[in-house]
This record gives sequence, C-alpha cells and structure tokens, in this order.
Amino acid sequence: MRILLHSDHLKMVEKSGVGRAIYHQIKALEDNHISYTTNKKENYDIVHINTVFPSSYLMAKIAKAKGKKVVYHAHSTEEDFKNSFRGSNFIAPFFKKWLMKCYNSGDVIITPTLYSKRILEGYGLKKPIANISNGIDLEFFKKDTEGGRRFREKYHFNEQDKIIISVGLYIERKGILDFVELAKAMPEYKFIWFGYTNLNTVTNEVKKAVETRLPNLYFPGYISREELKDAYSGSDLFLFLTHEETEGIVLLEALSMKIPVLIRDIPIYKGWFKDGENIYTGNDLPQFEYKIQGIISQTLPSLVEQGYEVVKEKDIKEVGKQLISVYNNLMKQPQYALGRKSMLKPYVMSNLR
Repeated sequence: MRILLHSDHLKMVEKSGVGRAIYHQIKALEDNHISYTTNKKENYDIVHINTVFPSSYLMAKIAKAKGKKVVYHAHSTEEDFKNSFRGSNFIAPFFKKWLMKCYNSGDVIITPTLYSKRILEGYGLKKPIANISNGIDLEFFKKDTEGGRRFREKYHFNEQDKIIISVGLYIERKGILDFVELAKAMPEYKFIWFGYTNLNTVTNEVKKAVETRLPNLYFPGYISREELKDAYSGSDLFLFLTHEETEGIVLLEALSMKIPVLIRDIPIYKGWFKDGENIYTGNDLPQFEYKIQGIISQTLPSLVEQGYEVVKEKDIKEVGKQLISVYNNLMKQPQYALGRKSMLKPYVMSNLR
C-alpha cells in the first residue's frame, strides 16, 4: 500500500493550519513506516487530498478514473470560513457548496474533531466521515529553556517582562481584534501575534488592528516552526481567542509545551476542556483580562500538567495508526461499496458515519 499525500498550491497553504497538518501526516506515516509519495506522477494506491482548489477536485476525479481510492481531508467548513477575509461572509454559502462537491468526491472523509464531523454531517454529505486529530509532535514541542532565552534576546525582552503570545492569520475569526483591545487595556504585559496575512485581503477592522501602534504590541509576522518553539518556551501565556476552529493545531502545540493557556469558550472545546480543570476559558474582554492577570500573577493555579494530559492523546504516532486503519479498511472495500456504512469495519465504527 502506497499513499499519495496530495496538496495543490502548497506554497499558498504551508503557513496555515492546513500546511501544518500536511507536515503531521508525513511525520505520522514515516513514524509508522508507511510508504508514501508527494509526487502524483509516481505509483500510489490511495490519494489523500488536503486542499479544495479546483485542481484538487480534479485530482480526486482522475484518481477515481484510474481505480484508485480517495481520502478527502476536510480541514475547512463554511463556519470557519466566515469572518476571515474581505467578502468571506457573502461567499460562505457558495464556498459550502464547493466544499460539499470536493468532499463527496472522496471515498472517505477525514476531519480533525467530533465537532467538525457533526458540522459536516449536517451538510448531508454522502460519504462516511472519520474524525482523526491533526495530531501533535510531542517529541518536538517540548519546553526548551535555552530556546526561551533566544526568543527573549531576539525581541529585546528582559527576564522580568511578562509575555503573551498568539498565533494565526490576520483574520477576525482568530480573535485578533480582542487581542489588540487587551493589549490596549493591559500595558504592563507584552502582546505578540505571530502569523501573517496580506492586509489587502483582510477587513478594514483587522487592518486597523494590525496597524495599531502600541509600545507593548508586536506583529513580527510568520516565523518558522523552530522559532515558534522558542517563542512558546519564552512566553508566560498562550492566548487563543479564536471564535471558530475545526481543531486548532497551535493550541495543541502550546499545551504540549506546558505553558499556561487561555482560550475563548467556544463549542468545539465543550467536552474536551473544562474551565479551571485542564485549561482556562473566557467569554469576553473583562473575563479575559481577569484571567490573564490571575494566570500571570499565579493567583490562579497552574493547569499545564492537566492540559498536557489532554493533548498527549493526540500524539502523531497515534494519529498515524488511525490513518493506517482507515487506509487499510479502504483497500479492502470494492469501489461500489464505499458509501455503505455497513462495509466500513475496522476503523472504530463510532468514528464513521
């Protein structure tokens, strides 16, 4: 069995969560000794598609015509497309129809969480859906004291500075507007947002936020995986104010690094995290401000070990085993039967619709 990991226009998505997920798939297959290629000209048995460009959809159709099996990875939903780029809310219903067309071209759909699986089931998709985490490389994302020093030296912070970071595209959905408002309200802390989006594509509100000039607010842009590890290691809090996610890989990274985390209380994390037990959550600016102060001053107890217990279940090695189970099951099924739930046996039937 050989897998083609296919992603069109990789340069366009490599700095996003989709790009990070593709890297994780490669690592998961390597760790589990599964043969794969990223070259569509080479031989393969299953194509695993991660993008939703027209050429991605065409790849699925070509693979089917050749008698190959198709796994379509559902990283996106209409819900997490909204409040992103300029005009995204107008386009969202049309984007949903396109997503459905792409995802239905697969034999099996994979999506990162039970939450996103339920959203997709609400679309009326005709193919079985498995929820498998994008995973986290626990071996890589470990706190590094020297890396933390490098980070502080690079950005000219001293040991006494209290540093709050977030990671993501410059889009409203990611919570960037609230991030900037908190920086205004809390000048005693340093607020750093890592990530980048062309400001010509964002809303006026987001552009204004990114162009805000404050002595404690920084937008360094996109940084490498290694630099991000240093940033996690040298920070006092990871602030994840996203309004909607299909999983949130950067959250998994921060939890793996065992640094304090504060997130927005949104539906995807219900049943996964509980405020005050394994993570801290908030709903509005006053709550965020109160909990930031409590976490950094340590008047609120540390929950980093409890958060780590949650994220370690999503280790890349385990994700690889789950992917392999889906691939093996797919190879056993005749092409005509793939849409029938009763034919999909091995991969935890509760995970498949």
